[in-house]
Amino acid sequence: MKVIENRKIGRYVISFVAVLASAFLQAFTMQVFLTPAQILSSGFTGVAVLIDRIAELFGMSFPTSLGMIALNIPVAAFCFRHIGNKFVVFSLMQVFFASFILRFANFQPLFDDVFLNICFGGFLYGMAIVIALKGNASTAGTDFIALYVSTKCGKSIWQLVFLFNCSMLCIFGWLFGWVYAGYSILFQFLTTKTIETFDNRYKRVTLQITTREPNRLINTYMRQYRHGMSVLNGYGGYGKGKLSLLHTVVSTYEVRDIVALMREADPHVIINVLPTEKFYGGFYQKPID
Repeated sequence: MKVIENRKIGRYVISFVAVLASAFLQAFTMQVFLTPAQILSSGFTGVAVLIDRIAELFGMSFPTSLGMIALNIPVAAFCFRHIGNKFVVFSLMQVFFASFILRFANFQPLFDDVFLNICFGGFLYGMAIVIALKGNASTAGTDFIALYVSTKCGKSIWQLVFLFNCSMLCIFGWLFGWVYAGYSILFQFLTTKTIETFDNRYKRVTLQITTREPNRLINTYMRQYRHGMSVLNGYGGYGKGKLSLLHTVVSTYEVRDIVALMREADPHVIINVLPTEKFYGGFYQKPID
């Protein structure tokens, strides 16, 4: 029990550090790259910036930091019931931290060139989202919606989020000029590609496990995971001793823990990790906690 409790505390610490790093990187990117290039960020943060820009047209002000919080709270309330509570709480913490840093920090621009700002900004903004996702959190807003739908259908929908952002940018272009809207769409594309490249939550791999202790490994595995496992019995080509080949398909997020579990049950186990391009049939997707 103490080991399990220590692991929980360790995961909470990792989530907190990831959320803080993500918030800092997001705020830094917005001030250093996005603002000088006059481009719009993605998701609800971009909506908050757009509302502020529209308010300026009427001589009013609606702070981006306040808008980020106001837009995210209703979605968070919905996701609190349908996504893991810990995930929602840490995601909201990311929003509050990012809002606080945006409000009080003053980062200076690095480049005058708009394309350098777009390239570095798009990559770093995407990495801010990836860091949050790796810490089992998010930057809230459209991330909440994307992860909720992805959990239900078992695949990434960041392309649909990109289309939502492009729709928002059409409004931005109509009001403030199509050149900056075009720059913003390019920024969104780079951000989306960064997320798809580094976040592999919904990618799957096949584990090919060779062991002399199949029953021990199967029982150990089934106590921890709900994925199926098939068994082929045979013998080794060199020593002619009895061997079993176990097959299972898992999420890439689970590979490290499963490998450690298998090696603990059988120190002599051989595990081959194979990419799975397509998978048809039932697959248990662990809920976000």
